Amino acid sequence: MMKKFVGSVFAALVVLCAVPASAQLELPPASPAAKVMQKVGLTEISVDYSSPAVKGRKIWGELVPWEKPWRTGANASTKITFSRDVTFGGKPVPAGTYAIVTFPAQSGWTVVLNKELGLFGGGKTYDAKDDVVRVPATTTEIPNRERLTFIFSNTTDDQTSLDMEWEKLRVSVPIQIDTAAYAQANIQAAVNNAWNSLANAARYTAENTKDYGTALKYADNAIAIQSNWYTNWIKADVLARSGKYADARKFAQTALDQGQKNPNPPFFSFYKDTIAKAVADWKNKK
Repeated sequence: MMKKFVGSVFAALVVLCAVPASAQLELPPASPAAKVMQKVGLTEISVDYSSPAVKGRKIWGELVPWEKPWRTGANASTKITFSRDVTFGGKPVPAGTYAIVTFPAQSGWTVVLNKELGLFGGGKTYDAKDDVVRVPATTTEIPNRERLTFIFSNTTDDQTSLDMEWEKLRVSVPIQIDTAAYAQANIQAAVNNAWNSLANAARYTAENTKDYGTALKYADNAIAIQSNWYTNWIKADVLARSGKYADARKFAQTALDQGQKNPNPPFFSFYKDTIAKAVADWKNKK
């Protein structure tokens, strides 16, 4: 019986050894990768981390020592990414990706954003000179959570809370974002760029549908937003297409004058000769 058992084990080992190296045995990781993302107004915030389990161990003060820099997860350093500038724990942080390093303490936690992304599992050691901000965190007792988890809570259009929960502890840092300022900047950019869209709409309508009345409305709206060489030239072109050469020449001359003073938007050099020729050609047309 013993010989048969040993023979079976040996045969199994032979089979395993014969498996190609490319056919790796896949098993559940001890600390699986995780990612959480929250959009706050116009800003995306995401956290990439590995999630260890309690597994009956004493976490705080033993597995995770007090007063020592901790990767705030397992494996490589936990990373947080902001798509726009934010205020993290009351301190300004530029858009970008940072390693989250925490200093657990019975008297109160400190959360650090560090610009060195290769900490811990990446072979780099923590160095305070790479800190972007250091902020105090709020700690709360919670029902037991087996796996370390990051959560965004109390989210509005301009703020959220980044919470790390593990075992019976929650660590929280508030994040604020000036969403109103970002929205206003987007509105202003849309208004500033609207003239270009309207001018192009006027050009397209005149060229393709011959609806010169509608094309002129688009051109007039473009000039009302921003009178530059391009918007005036588009109106001149529409007027000429509809046979109103005297009016077309006036707007073409305005376009030529504005372009020579301030060639903005770009590409005036490509149109300059065309506009100058139109001014001359339309002079005697009725």
